This record gives sequence, C-alpha cells and structure tokens, in this order.
Amino acid sequence: MTHRLSKTPALEIRAVAGLGIEGDAHYGTTTQHRYDKRKAPDRPNLRQVHLVESALLDDLGSRGFDVRFGDLGENIVTAGMSLTALPEGTILRIGAEARLQLTGLREPCVLLDRLRPGLRPAVGQKGQGAKPFLRGGVMSRVLATGFIRPHDEVTIEMPSPPHRPLGNV
Repeated sequence: MTHRLSKTPALEIRAVAGLGIEGDAHYGTTTQHRYDKRKAPDRPNLRQVHLVESALLDDLGSRGFDVRFGDLGENIVTAGMSLTALPEGTILRIGAEARLQLTGLREPCVLLDRLRPGLRPAVGQKGQGAKPFLRGGVMSRVLATGFIRPHDEVTIEMPSPPHRPLGNV
C-alpha cells in the first residue's frame, strides 16, 4: 500500500473492526504510520481512521488555502460537532453499523506544508500558554465493521467518567 497524504473522496468506505478503512495505507492492527513503524512496529494502531470537521476546511478556505475533501489525509469529514473537544474513548456510531472509538488528536506533520505552504501552522495553531492547539482532526480505531457514506448520521456515545482530553497520537 502506498502512503500518500491526500485521499480521494469516495461514495462509500468500509470500516473493518480492528483494522481501519479497507484499502487505506493505515489499515492494520499495528501502527502503519511510516515514522512510528520504524520506532515501534508492534505498537497498536491508534490511527486507523482520521476524521476532521468541515468547519476546519471552511476556515482554511476562508484564509486562502485551496483545501478539498481528502487533502489533509482524512478518511471522514463531519459537520456540526467539535471532534477535538470530545474526550478520549468517545464512540462515534456512523451509519447503520460502523463504530469508531476516538484515540487522540492528529498532530499536523511537515507533509501539510508540502501540500500547501503555511498549511501546517494554520492547522496546528498556538493555544493558551503557547501550548499547540491542534485542529488537524482526530484519530480513531474501528470497533464495529460497517459501510460509511456521505451524510450518514453520526451519534456520539460518551465514555464513562472521569473523562480524559484527547492527547496527541
């Protein structure tokens, strides 16, 4: 499988429990991220599925970045919810069967600047106390197999307290 940053939008994707999105470069039980695979090839894959909010793409567009669905490497674009504000372990039910569990924040990498100069800092802005506020979306793992299509309903299931904020994965 070839690793590329951008993905081609599809009318349907299949999320497979424990593996990820069928046909995606990050499909597997252990880490498939090129850098992490060299360091710890047996590490569990916490980056099976990448989700971003449509508001991020809209914001980047309003700031002059020509960014389209799939350009940031995301598998799924959602609307009407703040993914990065959800706690670790949150389950997203998407469509009739697919269930994804949020594992962490996607840390923007240098490939974003290769796609569009200045895109990486636009996605990973500084927050309070100079701590980076990552807007690159969230990562998840697949708990239940199912097809995911544009405009599928997304239902949020919060984990049991205490809630832990999403960290970088």
